[in-house]
Amino acid sequence: MEDRTTKDVHAEVRGHYGKVARGESCETGCCGGAPRKTNATQLGYSETERSAAPQGSDMGLGCGNPQTIASLRVGETVLDLGSGGGFDAFLAARQVGPAGKVIGVDITADMISKARANAATLGASNVEFRLGEIENLPVADRSVDVIISNCVVNLAPDKRAVYREVLRVLKPGGRIAIMDVIATALLPERLRTSAKALSGCLAGATPMEEIEPMLESLGFEEVHVEIKRGSEEFIKDWLPDSGAEQYVASAAIRAVRPNGGGCCGTSPKAPCC
Repeated sequence: MEDRTTKDVHAEVRGHYGKVARGESCETGCCGGAPRKTNATQLGYSETERSAAPQGSDMGLGCGNPQTIASLRVGETVLDLGSGGGFDAFLAARQVGPAGKVIGVDITADMISKARANAATLGASNVEFRLGEIENLPVADRSVDVIISNCVVNLAPDKRAVYREVLRVLKPGGRIAIMDVIATALLPERLRTSAKALSGCLAGATPMEEIEPMLESLGFEEVHVEIKRGSEEFIKDWLPDSGAEQYVASAAIRAVRPNGGGCCGTSPKAPCC
């Protein structure tokens, strides 16, 4: 993975998930390819949630259910990083109601097209989908109350850039509720350098001990990282016979942007932005 540029990684991710969006063969990982046995129930979604979203939006993607940690409220503006077919965005839209708004951002044009078609089918007027990179979000400063994401940050080459952008677009007091794959042990070279392991949500996993310090250094407060117990049961199917479940796990990542009177908030670490 060290030899691949940001452009290379983005191209791999686009190509991989473009195939998923088009319903073509996909071999491995959180992409939801043919061998994958993970379903939304394993990830923590209820049958009510599954039936509420339009058919085709639940693509078997992800490593958890960000709705369970987001505590969404009516009228809030929500941003979904790596929105895919729109599954989490549509669930969030139900919670924030007509007075709220949900914006989905995805790097893959085919995913955006699929999500927009799903929105039209559902008649979801409070949801929109934008093409863009999560390291350079097409979203205005201080415009979002909550940011959710499901197994996508690990795909970004520069995680610090992602969270810097997250901080920029959050309103003071805004929060993140992210499910992602993190490294619980040093990844062997065969996984770190594998293109399949990268697009399969494995090679790009951030070590658990690095996440909290990174977020705090950027200015986030109330940072919590909690491993999702039992996630090894579905991770082992992402890249069969690789032993990936010994090195990575699904985790819930929560944090808050400082809320204060000045542009920098109340935290001494909080940036001016």
